[in-house]
Amino acid sequence: MTTTVSVVGSTGSIGTQAIQVLQAAATAEPGRFQLDAIGAFRSVDLLAEQARQMRPRRVALGDPSRARELQERLPQGVELLAGPGSLVEIASGVDVVLNAVVGFAGLPVTVAALSSGVRLALANKESLVAGAPVVQRVRSTPGAEILPVDSEHCAIHQCLRAGRDPSEVAKLVLTASGGPFRGRSEDELASVTCSDALAHPTWDMGPKITVDSSTLMNKGLEVLEAHELFGTPFDQIEVVVHPQSVIHSMVEFVDGAIVAQLSNPDMRLPIGYCLSWPDRLPIAYGAIDWKSLAQLDFEEPRPDTFRCLALAFQAGRMGGIAPAWLNAANEVAVAAFLEGRIAWRQIATVVEDVLSACSSQDATTAEEVIDADGEARSRATAIVAGGRTGVKVASG
Repeated sequence: MTTTVSVVGSTGSIGTQAIQVLQAAATAEPGRFQLDAIGAFRSVDLLAEQARQMRPRRVALGDPSRARELQERLPQGVELLAGPGSLVEIASGVDVVLNAVVGFAGLPVTVAALSSGVRLALANKESLVAGAPVVQRVRSTPGAEILPVDSEHCAIHQCLRAGRDPSEVAKLVLTASGGPFRGRSEDELASVTCSDALAHPTWDMGPKITVDSSTLMNKGLEVLEAHELFGTPFDQIEVVVHPQSVIHSMVEFVDGAIVAQLSNPDMRLPIGYCLSWPDRLPIAYGAIDWKSLAQLDFEEPRPDTFRCLALAFQAGRMGGIAPAWLNAANEVAVAAFLEGRIAWRQIATVVEDVLSACSSQDATTAEEVIDADGEARSRATAIVAGGRTGVKVASG
């Protein structure tokens, strides 16, 4: 039976790799998948190229000002949807929606996919973290299910896929590469540049996620995501630095046994896993050559240096709107860093300042989540603009 797929955020790092997986699957298992729709906010050139290669039924463009330009470049018979709601529109009417939109902007896509009762291959952790109350409610829609594309959560899903009783699980262990700044001292981190932060040692990701990896905020968001996905208390979620990125995460059971998922770092493996679930694709992404795998190292993260990880645990334990505030403040701070307006160490300071003003208020509707996100962004923007972060911006 053919599985129909919609890739929302198809021009980003995860989206382009999803297209590669679908192209490879067309050769390995012809007829297994049919790409129904692709969409992005404004990447007209790549959207047009993907449409020519894959011939989807629909293409969505979030920026309506470039709709005519894209329409002229689409193959005949491909329908163009344009405007802010177009990405949401393609998040239904298929078997699988892959949400690869970056940041909080992915929340409407997540809600739309789950509300329509389809499988959501989720590469947008921010929507689950910030919009947890809303997402959990629509997650109960008949037919709806979430399969995590993040390599760590996909690894845990694989470790748990035998249907083990939750009472058997003692701990989830999320592995972190440590990013480009693993082992650097506080003094060395004072002068790191944007180029330094974007030089990830093992993964090829978009700029926002790569910066998050350098601060360990990405791992902090993954802690919050693991809590929501698997219902695991925060005291039973541990982070360990594993620079080789071969073990993607582990589950420790109450008898001391540990089950881990290993592969070389390649995001096409978890993408293919989520698209083909409950089967597996016969394409060996990330296969390990055991003769050349010399060693596997582990170390504890340094929360005093990489404060974003501790802030994420703090927000999770606070609950309510705190995770939404954490995510919003981080998105503002990372954008400011990428634009050269604040230094790397200021990212954590902005998040900490915003989170310190957060109340224990709950958010049960999408509107309340959006309001909480907006308030946190306003606070973070004011902090960045006012230069109240106490760290001098490094040049270069």
